Amino acid sequence: MSILESIRIACVKRGNISMAELARRTGQTAQNLNNKYKRNVFKVSELEKIAAALDCELRISFVDKETGEILA
Repeated sequence: MSILESIRIACVKRGNISMAELARRTGQTAQNLNNKYKRNVFKVSELEKIAAALDCELRISFVDKETGEILA
């Protein structure tokens, strides 16, 4: 699952939060957030802000492609 899909799912589970509302909660314009979505490029600090805006915890893991084991 891509980070974009994860964000969309979290928005739905948090009460169907729109992209415009998520942008407002993270202190950016809807256009700026939309551009990041289109490029699917987010900094870790941006993901932390999105997680905070959705009242979630951000976890990033390294997963072995062959075994599926979480390495770190």
